[in-house]
Amino acid sequence: MHGPASPGWLLVALCAATGAYCLLRMRSRVEEQRRTAGGEALMGFGMAAMAVPAAVFTPPSWAWPAYAVVFGAAGLRALWAARSGRHHLHHLVGAAAMVYMAVVMAGSPAHGHGTSGTPVLTGALLLYFTGYVLLTGVRLIPVVAVADGRTAGGWGDRPELARACRLSMAIGMLAMLLPL
Repeated sequence: MHGPASPGWLLVALCAATGAYCLLRMRSRVEEQRRTAGGEALMGFGMAAMAVPAAVFTPPSWAWPAYAVVFGAAGLRALWAARSGRHHLHHLVGAAAMVYMAVVMAGSPAHGHGTSGTPVLTGALLLYFTGYVLLTGVRLIPVVAVADGRTAGGWGDRPELARACRLSMAIGMLAMLLPL
């Protein structure tokens, strides 16, 4: 990851916490929500690992191609799942962005420093994630509570928390794409 260590560690913490919450969401009673939460947990932990400042830890040369393969497979899974719902297209874009960042970092001399990505592709991804952050932020309105004051469902079934999870990952993606 480019840049100073402090913001990098904050990004690691944000992405790891998001990934951990997504693991909690996998306890949902609804199978589709569990699958979605699993993909988002992979994305959160993958982003956390990519965001570790290069001054602290330089991954081995095989790590970046491994990221590309893992997130390429996640992208194919999202493409397959998009047949049943548009929401999976966002996962496809996120996985593609992770593959793109892994390829850029693999091509840089110090694995994270020195080169940049393709400006047009980086700009398109920045535009997409900026729009996603703004739209999701507007949609992040508290869910109406049940008449007795409790919210319906458990930790895995809280739609406002799932949106907040996706929002924080999109903000993290913006932070990771900006230095490219």
